[in-house]
Amino acid sequence: MGNREETTYYLLPTTYYQLPITDYQLPMNEQLTVLNRLAQALNRVIVGQATLVQQLLIALLAGGHVILEGVPGTGKTLLVKVLASLVQSEYRRIQLTPDILPADIIGTNIFDLNTRKFTLKKGPVFTQILLADEINRTPPKTQAALLEAMEEQQVTLDGESLPLPELFWVIATQNPLEFEGTYPLPEAELDRFLFKLIVDYPDPAAEKQMLLNRQSGFQSRRQDLARLKPVATVEDILMARQAINSVKVDEKVLDYLLALVQRSRKHPDLALGASPRSAVAWLQSSKAQAWLTGRDFITPDDIKTVATPLLRHRLILKPEAQLDGLQIDAAIASLLNQVPVPR
Repeated sequence: MGNREETTYYLLPTTYYQLPITDYQLPMNEQLTVLNRLAQALNRVIVGQATLVQQLLIALLAGGHVILEGVPGTGKTLLVKVLASLVQSEYRRIQLTPDILPADIIGTNIFDLNTRKFTLKKGPVFTQILLADEINRTPPKTQAALLEAMEEQQVTLDGESLPLPELFWVIATQNPLEFEGTYPLPEAELDRFLFKLIVDYPDPAAEKQMLLNRQSGFQSRRQDLARLKPVATVEDILMARQAINSVKVDEKVLDYLLALVQRSRKHPDLALGASPRSAVAWLQSSKAQAWLTGRDFITPDDIKTVATPLLRHRLILKPEAQLDGLQIDAAIASLLNQVPVPR
């Protein structure tokens, strides 16, 4: 396969990038090769956000839902739309506002006057990748409508349970809470998101590239996204999820993870530590992190790598720690330093 002359063209914001297939062939299994292609294609469209892309793929492989938080205009919605295009998945977007009702999300039964029967009108939740845009601008009652779908992968309408697709992935975007007109997400819903990812401003070089992309005609509209060449399929993602289950966990590494969980519940600056659900999610996302780096075993570094995005929305600081100006990311870093790494 290394001598193939075939060439693949990826349509990117500024031009066509000619990439020989041999450049992407890694000495790893087929699913990992596909995920590496996906990461590289995303990084060429979403410039300057390599860490964010890596964390998003970890969540995708671990089967966990994601919160993207950042100020308006940082590309949160574009990132999800590009990802959905690259994996050829069903994609729906809900623009959440204060007047959105739960039925607008999950659907409702409508009485048909002609047939004298109720007909199910499915809501946008019946899809593979669901973008809940600006989730913190809609009231808690509507936010809670996503709970059953996210946890059970099904919805209940008039007493009937309706299954959702095997790949059902919710990505919710939100603006920071200091912006007006926002509602904090309830704790029960926050715990059902695997990661909370912070979308920062791009560095000057990346922002310049964005301007050059716009100057060259890429405006992230539907016709631009339709011209992106897919690099994976939904089946590839599902197969990769199965492959992650084969990642091994040494007992010492497992004890290290449990020690961190226990320590979070006794940390002097934390009012709420990691839940048992957090521990399960931490293990699964660590497996995904190890698998993406080409290993079939977890190291303590994998656990540390995913700690901040996994815990920042689950842990709650004590009031006195907040008054002292302590940030949750700093508290997580302190937690990781308090537990010795196994040798």
